Amino acid sequence: MTDHRLKIILGLLSVGLLTTVIFKLTSVPGGMILSGLFLGGMCIVGIIFGCLILSGLLRLIFKKTSYFTLLFITTSISFLAFHYQLYSPTHTIIVPNGYRGEINLVLSNLDDNILTVDSNGIGYLTEWNFEKTYSRPIVNQTDGMNLDKYLIGFNPSSFFGKGKTCCVGKRQIQSLSFKIGSKPHLEDEFYESRSLTDLVDKDKTILTELDKYTTVQTEATIIDTTKK
Repeated sequence: MTDHRLKIILGLLSVGLLTTVIFKLTSVPGGMILSGLFLGGMCIVGIIFGCLILSGLLRLIFKKTSYFTLLFITTSISFLAFHYQLYSPTHTIIVPNGYRGEINLVLSNLDDNILTVDSNGIGYLTEWNFEKTYSRPIVNQTDGMNLDKYLIGFNPSSFFGKGKTCCVGKRQIQSLSFKIGSKPHLEDEFYESRSLTDLVDKDKTILTELDKYTTVQTEATIIDTTKK
């Protein structure tokens, strides 16, 4: 394959990956007052700038390959890696018939998720799923009724709140949370956090070290997936 044809193919691939990354960033939660799109856009600028420099260095080694071919190779690989960083599984959560209130998905030591929550709205996520999850889930009752119109997220930019509950033996419980409202399409219902110390199965739960931000009550914070 000629360098010219390779450059065209890789260029189209790079532009396609960039377009899909930008589209994905529209649903990524932000951090503090900044949107996920803004933070992700800053990452994209950094990726492109880094690839411009790296491609120049590679050109010194691969002298028979054009600069733009090397640039499209490096940007394609970088955008693929960024896609993986932004990936979030969409979970299907099963709740008891008629359940209304907070749902907590607890950081666990299990090999598989437990997404059929108990009567207290407690489920369990593996470490990988806990770190990667931010997408709005599918929530059904045990009788099959879909509850999407009852779901209340943490705030407009982040569906899940990330909470820390203290204390179990001077260690904390971490969870992702949202609420099932009492009526359909509620947007302003009070988002209330709760202590999980007496609700979780401690044999399934990873208890982490306390940090300076931990209090005795659950703290809900925005999940920032644009940072490692």
